[in-house]
Amino acid sequence: MADEIKEDGDAASLLGAVALLSDLPERGLLRGQVGAIVEELDDAMVLVEFSDDQGRAYAIAPCPKDVLLVLRSMPRAA
Repeated sequence: MADEIKEDGDAASLLGAVALLSDLPERGLLRGQVGAIVEELDDAMVLVEFSDDQGRAYAIAPCPKDVLLVLRSMPRAA
């Protein structure tokens, strides 16, 4: 990604988990909702798929990179 979403030096990758830092009311999405990056649209926007606990997509929306937080499930190496 040209202008990666970064958190503590780590960049988000395709299919990486992210959470919204701000509401996107025009898309019906709220701060804290979790999704996966499915496509980079340009230097400032990515397409994010938001799914429920059963994996059913309830929204696919373009999101500005600056409103996304990279989520991690593994600790960083020391």
